Amino acid sequence: MSKLEALKELNLASARVFDYFEEICAIPHGSRDTGRISDYLADFARAHHLEYRQDEAGNVIIIKEASAGYENAEPLILQGHMDMVCEKESGCTVDFAEDGLDIYVDGDFIKARGTTLGGDDGIAVAYALAILDSSVIAHPRLEVVLTVDEEIGMLGAEAIDLSMLKGHKLLNIDSDVEGHFLTSCAGGMTVETIIPTDRRTQHGLAVTVTVTGLAGGHSGSEIDKEHGNANILLGRLLKYLADRMDIGIVSLAGGLKDNAIPREACAELLIPAEERAAFTDCVNELSEILKKEYAASDAGVRIDIETGEEKEAQVLSFGAMTKVIFYLRNVPDGVQHMSRVMPGLVETSLNLGILSLKEDGLYVTTSVRSSVSSRKEELRGRLAYLAEFLGGEIAVNGDYPAWEYRADSELRASISRIYRELFDEEPVFEAIHAGLECGILSGKIADLDCVSFGPNNYDIHTPKERLSISSAEKIWKLLIEFLKRSR
Repeated sequence: MSKLEALKELNLASARVFDYFEEICAIPHGSRDTGRISDYLADFARAHHLEYRQDEAGNVIIIKEASAGYENAEPLILQGHMDMVCEKESGCTVDFAEDGLDIYVDGDFIKARGTTLGGDDGIAVAYALAILDSSVIAHPRLEVVLTVDEEIGMLGAEAIDLSMLKGHKLLNIDSDVEGHFLTSCAGGMTVETIIPTDRRTQHGLAVTVTVTGLAGGHSGSEIDKEHGNANILLGRLLKYLADRMDIGIVSLAGGLKDNAIPREACAELLIPAEERAAFTDCVNELSEILKKEYAASDAGVRIDIETGEEKEAQVLSFGAMTKVIFYLRNVPDGVQHMSRVMPGLVETSLNLGILSLKEDGLYVTTSVRSSVSSRKEELRGRLAYLAEFLGGEIAVNGDYPAWEYRADSELRASISRIYRELFDEEPVFEAIHAGLECGILSGKIADLDCVSFGPNNYDIHTPKERLSISSAEKIWKLLIEFLKRSR
């Protein structure tokens, strides 16, 4: 029985879209684990006798020639990505490498129990497959481009060869506010930092502190909400404690994805057994401070304490601990500059997404974004300088350009007119701080005209993600009407 059985009662025009979405959700397809979803798409193309190309990276291009009467129409590129951000709630037993998602219908929403849904960007893949599968939808030559590893630096878009394409108009279905059409976006990069550390043996009471209850969110589209970053707050906690008592740091861990604002981070510590009560008091003091500071943005923030046994363990040396705490208290994070050209738009930001203390050092992964290339490079320089000051180094990957605004866009004018006529609503055209593949793809196809849009999908990159069914239906109708008028 379908997990989305309740949708059948709605008699949706987009019913086939949700059939494919359910199939996609049953296949593990996290970033760096897209082999199975890529093969699924290749199998789909073969089963439907469509021309396709699957490259070494796993990117898939599927071509469907124009329907009758549209042979002379300009080809159209439909584009999205096949990977998803894999985040889950504490205690959730889903293994993203082996299990499909446990999806269900809740009112107007599709959700996944305990995990992200992957509507970003599984809905784009589902739309494309439903269109390619149809024998009745009128359309020009369709060139469907589905990339891998968009969520970790747009690696698929960087690697893909588009020389087989004929189109110069591209619909990117990777936005999450219905009626808002995107026309430019920030560039970005992923910065990996390593701060070397050494250790010493220490005896004490084992305690684990966990900064949790934060809202999290997408590090591009929600960085301006000033949600707490669990990794940064953990650094604040460590400094708060170190100023008041003798602590030893055994381990640190926080965050799962560089482009998701961390919701939880923990530290395993050793403290003098006689300081147990004082330790608890210090943690509770800071916890109350954080609750007041983040009452509006992260009302559920708290610091949990788990007490273990007295033991001997390898902890950071005093010098190494000082370096680690210094880094976490001084590394830039969050919004750095707001745009002076487009009021309300974040221009430059970064997100300390992943924190891990290993035997040989502190490992940090940061997502840097900016619509001004010089400021993106300036942030890279600041991260490099801080790391070098502490005896470490950085490495950069997934460096992608900004998607620049195109003043004269026939595609933008056309989709605006159709949206207005269909729904009697005024479309909104805007830039965003989050990254999109349009910038990279524009560098591969001369004079490429792009617009990005999609259905309402809330709290992406978090286990609270939910996709609006009614909004997905509207976007389906928009797509079909746009194809119909494309001759």
